[in-house]
Parts: sequence; structure tokens; C-alpha cells
Amino acid sequence: MGQQRKLETHIRDFFALVYDAILANPFDDARADVDLKLSGLSPTTTRKKRLEKAIYETRKRIELIEADGPSDINAFGKKDRQLVQAAYLFDFFYRYREQFDKLITDQIAAGDNFIKVPFANEAFLFLRKKGFTGESTTRYFALSYQLRRAYYFMTRRLVGPSNAMKKLRFDLWNNVFTHNIDFYEKHLLNRMEDFSTLILGETGTGKGTAAMAIGCSGFIPFHIKKKGFQESFTKSFVSINLSQFPETLIESELFGHKKGAFTGAAKHHTGVFGRCSPYGAILLDEIGETSMQLQIKLLEVLQNRVFSPVGSHEKSRFEGRVIAATNRPIHEIRGRNIFRDDFYYRLSSDIITVPPLRVRIQQNPDELNALLSYTIERMLTRPSPELEKEVRAVIDKNLGPDYAWPGNVRELEQCVRRVILKKNYDGDIKSVSPDDLKARLVIGIESGELDAQNLIAGYCALLYKRYGTFEDVARRINLDRRTVKKYIGEWEKA
Repeated sequence: MGQQRKLETHIRDFFALVYDAILANPFDDARADVDLKLSGLSPTTTRKKRLEKAIYETRKRIELIEADGPSDINAFGKKDRQLVQAAYLFDFFYRYREQFDKLITDQIAAGDNFIKVPFANEAFLFLRKKGFTGESTTRYFALSYQLRRAYYFMTRRLVGPSNAMKKLRFDLWNNVFTHNIDFYEKHLLNRMEDFSTLILGETGTGKGTAAMAIGCSGFIPFHIKKKGFQESFTKSFVSINLSQFPETLIESELFGHKKGAFTGAAKHHTGVFGRCSPYGAILLDEIGETSMQLQIKLLEVLQNRVFSPVGSHEKSRFEGRVIAATNRPIHEIRGRNIFRDDFYYRLSSDIITVPPLRVRIQQNPDELNALLSYTIERMLTRPSPELEKEVRAVIDKNLGPDYAWPGNVRELEQCVRRVILKKNYDGDIKSVSPDDLKARLVIGIESGELDAQNLIAGYCALLYKRYGTFEDVARRINLDRRTVKKYIGEWEKA
């Protein structure tokens, strides 16, 4: 065996930063800081320019080490090998990102149908020339596709520059890849089924979109002989709204049934657990409306990963992830015993909150413009600055900057449709009804029927609706977190 190569100090230090970039959550400011260091540009430059310059600088240093000797990662000692490998993978990922993005849109267009990956041979050859084994080449190729899918769904379907949306994208990324992608790649690539997720948020905030971002971003192996991925990611996400079905039918919809299992069961039926891909996830929407009896049956699926169709004793294995969503706030779920304790603890490996639209706009007024642009382009399949300007004018004139958007993003979509139809939108009457927090407080104060404790409780609840966390409320009114939580719970029960 020949003498192992060593990196020069300045290249080693640079590749160490590249390694940090690979590990960082792309929605974390820490990643932006690493890109800034890699690029050598001014902090005033855009993140896009920083990234492009970081890619350029990385490739320039790769060319330097390849000019001095073999490009094979195995030519380097262990510590340097890890850094060189990181640089090669960084270069590989961004070299093929446009092809991966096109593959995503092509697959969406093809639906569940299998499609070949036209650039697979070229990409595999690129990594093999760098010394990667056949197995690691296949794995990193599939991981790169997973990363691009996750980024696609989290940036193109969950738009908005507010801090609340930045945090949502950050949380969703960690939900898919954990806070340490190196650990994920080594130990959890095919083992995320035990990590269930509870998504919270008001009606219309986009909980289903957030769930889809998780469900469509699972790791899908690449099939060498077929020159394509094991299955389409469009098959990997299954959703069911539990409130749509009567109690007598919900088990059949979830677990399926055998022919003759009950009156009207004329043929076999596969439930959503049976249809869910082992590479994907199932969304149980409106989970807060389920009975204790159904929670017990769902708990068995979560704990033992098995279920039986109605009318059968045969056990089927469920290998996907479980995502549940509810519009009930967490203090109501826990305070009113909406869930059994064992069901709650097994369901909540992670809890993610989708912020209400009013909070997003309050944090960053540009949020409304971003959402209008996205909504209109999705409706018309093309941008329309003219319509965007017209809708914004109606909102500014009729609703004003403090409109609460009680229907959230879903209401905004209907606002756009109403303007298209009638060139007018007056808002939802719910936003000024006596049930509204602000209105309830005003009525109570004006009538003189609101005592000091309820006044504080109502104010805490109002701030919680606006800022979304007990910590933010506690900081703003100078109370401790537990007291704030207690007051909000009292207000909700009133």
C-alpha cells in the first residue's frame, strides 16, 4: 500500500467548513453563516449568491487536490478522507441538483407511474471515479434525491419569510433527517417508522401541506436494474380525515375489512394502513376527534406495527410513519384529556405547530405578498402581478392591516377567488363575532363584568393566539410560563 496523501492546511480547513455545511439544516442561520465563510463574500450578499460562490470555491479546491494526485478518496488518511468525501458529495449534490429537481416535477406529472432516471449512469460514474463503492454510490444517490425532495416540498409548498415559517421549515427538516444528518445516514435511513409526529395548528393553516412535506420526503431506495427508484414518492403519502366517517365505518377505512365482515361489505377493502408505502407516511387528520376506543386500536399499530382488517384475525404489518394532525391546542389536548396518556406519548415523538396566518403577517408584512403570489400562480399555473396587485388593493381597502384571517391560508385562497369573481372581499364575520378573543375582552371591559383574573387570562390568550408560544407571552407580560399556561387554560374553559 502506497503512502497516503495529506491535505494542505488551508484546503483541510476549507473542507472542514464544507463538512459543516453538509451537516447543517438548510433552514438554519448556521448554514447561511457557513456559506458566507465558504464564499468569502460580504454579509450583504444574498444567500443564493453565497451558495453559488461556495460551490465555485469548493470545486476550485477539488481541482487543486486532483491536480496533485489521484482523486480517489481512499488515497487519503482517515481524517482527510472524511473531509475529501464531504467535498465530493457537496460538489455532486449541487452538480446534479437541477436534474434531481426536474426528476421531481417529472414524477409529479407521471403520478404513481414508474419513471427511469436518465442521468443515473452519469451520476454513478462520477462517484465511482472518486472512489465510492457501488453500495455507497447507490445510497448517496438516493439520499441526494431525498434531500432535494424535502427541500422542494418545504420551500415551494410552504412559502413565506416570517420567522414562524422559517421555524416551521427548520422543524420539518429535522423531523425528516433529525438534527444530525450524519447520524441519520448511518443509523436511521430506513428506520424512521418509529418516529411518529403530531402536527398542531388552527383550521386552514396548512397542516396537511406540512404533513405532505414529511410524507413525500422519505428515503426511497434506487433500483439498479430498473434504473429508477423503487417507487414513486407520490405513492408514499396517504391521508385520511377521521371526522369524515361515522364511528361504525372508521375502523374499516383505517384497517380495511374482509368480504362479509358486516352488512354491506360485499368485497374485500384495503384500508389506509394497508395502502401506505413502507417508504412513506400516513396522515391521520382531525385526530383530536377520535374516541378512546379507537385510540386503543391505533395505539397497537403505533406500538406493535401490526393491524387486522375488520372481520379477520390475520395480522398485517405497517411499516410507514404515522403523522397525526389536530386543530386543538396542546393545552386543551392535555388539560381536557382529549387523548389517553399512553396514546399521546406514543404519538408525539415530535410535535410541530403550523402558525396561523395573522401571526405570520404580524411578524413580517411581506408574508401576505409572498402568499398571494404563490396562491395566484398555483391557481392560474403562471404568475400574475396584475391580479396580485388587485387582490392586495381589495385587502388593504376592505380588511386593513389588523384583519385576523380566522380561516387562515384557506380563507386567503377564497379571498383571491372572490376578488376574481366579484372584485371584492369583506372578510369573515367570525373575525368580529363575540367569540373572538379581542371582542370578548372589549365586551367584558365595557360591560364591567370582567374581573382582574379573567382580564389577565383573556390578555394571555390573545397574545398566545398572536405569538404562538407560552414563552413569548410570558416574556411580554412579565409572568412565568406556568402561570401563563394556567391562565390560558382557564380562559379556554370559560
